[in-house]
Amino acid sequence: MSAVAKPVAIFRFSETENPGHFATFLDAHRVPWTLIALDAGEAVPPSCAPFAGVGFMGGPMSANDELPWTRPVLDFMRSAVADGTPVIGHCLGAQLLARALGGSVAANPVREIGWGTVTVEDSAAARAWFGEALREFTTFQWHGEAFTVPPGGERILRGAYCANQAYVVDGRHLGMQCHVEMTAPMIESWLASGAEEIRNHRASPAVQSAPEIEAQLAQRLTALGAVADRLYAGWVRNLKG
Repeated sequence: MSAVAKPVAIFRFSETENPGHFATFLDAHRVPWTLIALDAGEAVPPSCAPFAGVGFMGGPMSANDELPWTRPVLDFMRSAVADGTPVIGHCLGAQLLARALGGSVAANPVREIGWGTVTVEDSAAARAWFGEALREFTTFQWHGEAFTVPPGGERILRGAYCANQAYVVDGRHLGMQCHVEMTAPMIESWLASGAEEIRNHRASPAVQSAPEIEAQLAQRLTALGAVADRLYAGWVRNLKG
C-alpha cells in the first residue's frame, strides 16, 4: 500500500507483550506507527484524530481490572469506533474492545496456552478477512479469560476450547482472542516468565508444555505469519489519512 501520513497508535499494556509481527508488517508496508507504553506510565491520548488507526496489544491483567488507564482506554476505543478510525485488538486488546462496545469478559472454561487449531466461520464477513480458501489454521494461545462478541459485531473465528476467537465490527474493527502477532523471541520470553502458569494449568486439555510449544515453533510461526499478514492487510485498507 502507499504510505499514509498519520501514524498508527499502538497501545502496550506490558513490556513483555510488544507489537511483534504487527509492527513488522506495518514497517514492511511503510505504515508509520507510534508506541504508547501504558506500562511505562504514558497517558492515553485525548483524541484519536492524530492517528490513522489504533492497535491494542495483550497483557497479563484482566480486562475487568479497574486500573488507572482502564476507563480512558475504554473511552478512547469508543471514540475511535464512533469516528470510524480502525481499531485492532490482540487478546487483552480484543477483550477491552468488546467491553467498550457493550460485550463482557469472563473466565474461559479452560486455560489455553500453546498451539491450537481455530476454524474460520462460513460467512461473507469471515471470507472478507481470511479469503475464500482458508478454513482453519493453527494459532498461538495464552489466555484464561474470553470475550463475548459485542453488540453489532460478528464472530469470524471460533475454537474448540474458546468459542469466540475473533470478531469484526463495522467491517473495519477487528478483535482477536488468539495471538497472531507472535515472534520467536516473544514466545521464548513468555515461556520463561510463564513457566509457573503452565505448571499450574497442565490439567487443561488446551495447555501444552514448554518443550511441546518450542518443538513446533519454527514450523508454526511461518504459517501463522502468513495468516497475520492477510488480516493486517485487510485492516490497513481502512486506515484514515
